[in-house]
Amino acid sequence: MSNDDNKPLTGLTDKLQDLKDEFGNRIENSDFETWLKGVKEEVGDGIEMMARRARGVFNPNLVTMQLKDIQSIVLRERPTPYFGTVVALKINNADVGKQMLAQVLPDVTGSEDWHKDMQATLSIVMTYEGLQALGVPQSSLDSFPESFKAGMAARAEQLRDFDVNAPENWMAPFGDKGDIHVGAAIIADTKDKWQAKLDELRDNLTDHIDVDNPANGDVEILIEQDFGSNDNVKNVFGYRDGISNPEIQGSGIQTPSNHDGDPIAAGEFVLGYEGEAGLVAPMPQPEVLGKNGSFMVLRAYHSHVAAFNKYRKDNTDSEEEAELLGAKMWGRWRSGAPLILSPDHDDKALGDDPSRNNDFGYKDDPYGKKCPFGAHIRRMNPRDSEDFILSDVRIHRIVRRSVGFGEVVPPDVIEDDGKDRGLFFIGINAHAMETVEFLQSQWINDGNFMSLGEEKDPMVGLHSGDKGGSDKDSDADTFTVPADPIRKRYHGIETFNTLHGGEYFFIPSLSALKWISELS
Repeated sequence: MSNDDNKPLTGLTDKLQDLKDEFGNRIENSDFETWLKGVKEEVGDGIEMMARRARGVFNPNLVTMQLKDIQSIVLRERPTPYFGTVVALKINNADVGKQMLAQVLPDVTGSEDWHKDMQATLSIVMTYEGLQALGVPQSSLDSFPESFKAGMAARAEQLRDFDVNAPENWMAPFGDKGDIHVGAAIIADTKDKWQAKLDELRDNLTDHIDVDNPANGDVEILIEQDFGSNDNVKNVFGYRDGISNPEIQGSGIQTPSNHDGDPIAAGEFVLGYEGEAGLVAPMPQPEVLGKNGSFMVLRAYHSHVAAFNKYRKDNTDSEEEAELLGAKMWGRWRSGAPLILSPDHDDKALGDDPSRNNDFGYKDDPYGKKCPFGAHIRRMNPRDSEDFILSDVRIHRIVRRSVGFGEVVPPDVIEDDGKDRGLFFIGINAHAMETVEFLQSQWINDGNFMSLGEEKDPMVGLHSGDKGGSDKDSDADTFTVPADPIRKRYHGIETFNTLHGGEYFFIPSLSALKWISELS
C-alpha cells in the first residue's frame, strides 16, 4: 500500500483531533477520548485488512507468460477471508461431458486480471481417467507422465501412504473406491460472490444429473464439500496458513520478500516455459493441450485437533509452554509470526504483516534453537539452512492453494467432538506428482536430510505414537527441540492429520479446455 493510500485515513484522525482542540470545552474529554480511540481502532482494522490482501504487486512490464490462458488457481493468491466449494464429478457420457465443459468454460477464470477487484473464481481440473472419459485421443493420453497415468493410489509406495493412510483405508470416491474424473473449485472473498458462482455451476450441471438415481445420470456428482475461513485464514488447528508461496518469473506478480532469491523460473510451475535448468520440459501433446497447463496434487486430510491440543498439554507444565510447543511443531505462532523472528512469544502485528511475516531465513539459526530443524515449515522450505543448496530448494517449491473445512478448535479443547474437519492440501507444480512424492518420502516422512534420523514431520507425518506400546518410544515418533543447556525430545507423536484420499489432476489451460470440449 502506498503512502497516498494512507493519507485519507491519517487525515481523518487528524481532523478529529482538530475538532477536539476547537470544541474541547464543549465535549467531555473522557467521552471524546473513548470515541476517538474507537475510530482509530476501526481505521487500524481497515489498514490491517488491506495489508492482508496485499499479497503482491502486479508489474505488467515483467509479464512474459500468457496469463489470459492460465487458470487463475495456478497464479492467483487465495483471498482473505475465503469461501468456496470443491465438487468432484464422474463423466458417464463423453458427449454430454464435453457439452457440460463447453457450458462452464465461460465461467472458468484466467490469471490476467488477478490484481483487480476479487471476483469469484472457477477452476476445472481432470484426472487421467477423466481425460479418457471425455474422449481425449490415446496418442495424447500417452504423452502424459507415467505417475499421472498411474494415479495417486498406485503411487502409495512413493508417497509413503501406509497404515492408516493406505489407499485401502481411503474414503470413497478417492482412488479405487470411486471414479473422480473432473474436479471443480469455486473460491471467493465473500459469501455472496461464492454462492452466486456456485449457483451458476449448479445450473450448468442440472440438465445432466439424475437427482433420483445419480449413478444413472450422464454426469454424476461424487463430492460437494464447502470450505472456508473468515478467521485470518487459520487452519482448523488455529494457526495462520497459506503464507509462503514462491514468486514465479514472468507472471508479473512481485510478492513480499521470501528469501527465495530471484523469482523461480516459470517452467517449474507452468508447462511450455523454461525451467530452472533453462530447458522446456516435455508436455502433453498436442501443444494446445499441454501449454499453459500444470499439474495438481489434491490430498484430503481429517485433522485430529483435540488430540494435538491434548498432546501439547500432556507434555508441558503450563499453557505458555504448551503454546510454545505447538509453535515449535509448526514453526510459526498462531498469528503466523515465524519463530525465527519472534522465538519467545507470539506477535500478532508481525503475523498480520505480509511484508514481514515471510521475510526470514535460517542461516542465523544454524542449531535450530529458534525454529527446530523438524518444524513443519522448516522441513517444507529449508530456505538458506546450512547444508542446503538453494537451487535444490527452488526446484522443490510448490504453489500451495490448500483450504480448510470445518470449525476451528480452540486450544483448550482436548476431547474430540466427532465433527468432520480438516484440510484439502492442494499443491501445484509443472512436475507436481514427482515433487510431492519427493516431499512426502524425504522431507515429511524421513529426517536424514536434516540429520534427524528417523524423525518425521510432527504435523503431517505418518506416526504410530497414538498406538501406544513399544511404538510409543519409536525415534520416528519423536520431535527434537534444540535448547540450552540440553535439547528436549518429545516422544509419542501421533498422526494428527489422517489421509482420507487424494488424486493427481491436470490443470488444462483455457485453450485446452476449449479443445477438449470440441473433440469429435
